[in-house]
Amino acid sequence: MAIAPEITAVIAQLDAIGFDYGKSYVSVWRALVALTVGLLVFVAGLLASRGLRRLFRRISRLDQSQRLVGEKLLGVVVWMVAILVGADMIGIDLTAFAVFSGAFGLAIGFGLQKTFGNLLAGIILLLDRSIKPGDVIAVGEGTRRTVGQVNRVGVRAVSVITRDRVEFLIPNDTLMSSTVENWSFSSRDVRVKVPVKVDTASDIAFVEKLLLAEAGCHARVLAQPEPNVWLTGFDENAIHFELQLWIEDPEDGLGNLQSDILKGVWQRFKENGVNLPISQHDLAIKEWPEGTKFF
Repeated sequence: MAIAPEITAVIAQLDAIGFDYGKSYVSVWRALVALTVGLLVFVAGLLASRGLRRLFRRISRLDQSQRLVGEKLLGVVVWMVAILVGADMIGIDLTAFAVFSGAFGLAIGFGLQKTFGNLLAGIILLLDRSIKPGDVIAVGEGTRRTVGQVNRVGVRAVSVITRDRVEFLIPNDTLMSSTVENWSFSSRDVRVKVPVKVDTASDIAFVEKLLLAEAGCHARVLAQPEPNVWLTGFDENAIHFELQLWIEDPEDGLGNLQSDILKGVWQRFKENGVNLPISQHDLAIKEWPEGTKFF
């Protein structure tokens, strides 16, 4: 298709405004062409990535982890192809990239080793399915312990949302190199332990009956495996019990269930005359000093 003389003249004027840089000539027109091509390449890469994402979501034979791996790998390929095609359209000699290969390799080895380590760790996590979106995991110890549901496995980090709706971004290589509790890796069933103490004069069998009755009143508690009550110890003021029960929705929280059960246990104890332990001490005085008056 022929270009109008007016447009040709405008292009010539824009191309005349420029300067030489080494063996290349940089002009306003060539800069506009580069920006336009770059924008088109970006839009094309974005649309292709979204299309691949939708395509993988329709493949029912793959589980969620396999779909994520496929999306990420093909996404990298799409962007690499888009960049190379854009460079060729602009007129950049692709062989020029060989000049920078050594420097780029050093950058990867020193400056980007952590980033590429996290990328590879994320792909490995998805391939072996040890951590996937929807899992409930616990990472760390003590005050630095984080418990939450995996929201997303990203290129650099895994997003974990706690019950407080706080989102933690844990680097992939941290999950690869440290011990992680996955509460839903092979089964979503999680055992919840609720400690209870009663007065030493209480009937043990009756207390166990009340605890099991309270456990059966909560919809989240599974009938199989059955709830159980263990007697875990004695001390001078109390008998120690532990109510053990199972749930299949740990992402909905453990502390809230324990709180609800303890409220119900408290009410049952009050209605049935079961007393909680009260700390008391007996004082024995062997000898009173002479002249001591009590009143």
